[in-house]
Amino acid sequence: MAMIDFFDRGWLINPKGAAYIQDERVYTFDEVGALSCQVANAMLATGLPSGSKGAVWAGNDTTAWTCALGLWRANMCWLPVGARNLAEENQYVLDQFDCEVLFYQSNFAPAISTIHARLPKIKHWICIDGESPEIAGSVSLKSWVKDQPATKPHLHVDLDDVVAVVPTGGTTGLPKGVMNTHRTYQTAFIHFMMHCPYSSEEHPVTLAAAPMTHTSGLLSIPVTSRGGTVVILAKPDPTLMLAAIPKYKVTELFLPPTVIYRLLEVPDLNMKVDFSSLKYLMYGAAPMSVEKLKLAMDIFGPVLVGGYGQTEAAAAISLLRSDEHLVGGKAAPATRLSSVGRPSPLAHVEIMDDDNNILPRGQSGEICLRGDGVMRGYYKDPVKTAETIIDGWLHTSDVGHIDDEGFLHITDRKKDMIISGGFNVYPSQIEQVIWGHPAVQDCAVIGVPDEKWGEAVKAVVELNAGQTVTAEEIMALCKAKLGSVMTPKTVDFIAQLPRSMVGKVLKKDLRAEYWKDSARKI
Repeated sequence: MAMIDFFDRGWLINPKGAAYIQDERVYTFDEVGALSCQVANAMLATGLPSGSKGAVWAGNDTTAWTCALGLWRANMCWLPVGARNLAEENQYVLDQFDCEVLFYQSNFAPAISTIHARLPKIKHWICIDGESPEIAGSVSLKSWVKDQPATKPHLHVDLDDVVAVVPTGGTTGLPKGVMNTHRTYQTAFIHFMMHCPYSSEEHPVTLAAAPMTHTSGLLSIPVTSRGGTVVILAKPDPTLMLAAIPKYKVTELFLPPTVIYRLLEVPDLNMKVDFSSLKYLMYGAAPMSVEKLKLAMDIFGPVLVGGYGQTEAAAAISLLRSDEHLVGGKAAPATRLSSVGRPSPLAHVEIMDDDNNILPRGQSGEICLRGDGVMRGYYKDPVKTAETIIDGWLHTSDVGHIDDEGFLHITDRKKDMIISGGFNVYPSQIEQVIWGHPAVQDCAVIGVPDEKWGEAVKAVVELNAGQTVTAEEIMALCKAKLGSVMTPKTVDFIAQLPRSMVGKVLKKDLRAEYWKDSARKI
């Protein structure tokens, strides 16, 4: 199926039903479908060919998302840009990936005006919520589409056409452009529909609280395809989320672990909020503390679903289903809960050594996969593409193993591994122990320069509000659980760890501070 076919399936099933709800305003499938057709026809009227790049610079917003649907309906390519990014960061993405059409909300016009002259490739500037005179050549969405028909254009679509060039997370330098196709996303959506089923009598309702430019937006599409409703929040505010779940009878939502941790801090949460409608609470984008995962299962019920994917294989690598979190009706052992589930049905996952040989079950190496969920490549970067996709296998740069039950475990990122005194130290194992301390909100373990060890293990810890713990207590906990080699030599406390907009801790930023006076490169 093409990207827009998923929306159109829901439109066929439930034309008068609520496709989106925002600020209590209901947008029906008929309404959104018609506007997406007008956007598509306006795009085609510009003469831009199939595959042309269009971006939407906006927060979580129904009209903004409808413009993305319009791009896909015209078989054009979506460039997701982060609403919370610096203007210069978005400028790099828009220019590097050849954006020709920019849809934007008027509140971002001041930021856009500062980089407008540096974006000569953009031919059309469309303000989705009014006029924007400070942007030269800008028109309002209303005037841009007013003479366009609200009917579906008939286009030839190849499933291998690129429908999104997605910037990588930027945790290790300038973002690369991941080219995803209709086929790529179709595979991801099928995986979620298989693992998160509904009966014909159930009405799916998802809460889009995390940025829709990332996982939250893509995960709304399987719900839409079932004729379900997407409730859109402007931001992942705990108060708004907790109010929306019972109000709209939300059946599923995706949250990064850091947001789940914030929810768990609310006293007597399960006594204050009715979570009975919740069927699937999906988490991913970063590792999760096993202890906090168990607490979440106690509060939200047996509804947690873990996911592992990359921009290069969007949510298509593995899933830990809600029932797999349990054994005999109780929380599964930590050895399973710390996994990322079993490989998805349409993903062939293997563990490989540095010579690209497949390793036996249980041995640790690089996680590699092939299948329809793998990206087409990096935009205008054949060298990096060839380094990443070898003989059809996507090399994830994640280190891990598959256990005897077929569950996939991520040990760490290759680049995060610490070599201390000749020993390989994987930070995620240490982080999992530190997360288990009740005073700890989050942590990151990195290597720092050391004359004796080459690299010394350091833990950087973010505490829960009002909680205290000493560095000595953290080190003693790690030594008891992991032994001396993996015990941090030092522990620093920080008010807030640096994170990407999807919740990943930016370890490169952390390391840079400690390595800035070292002659070695990090």
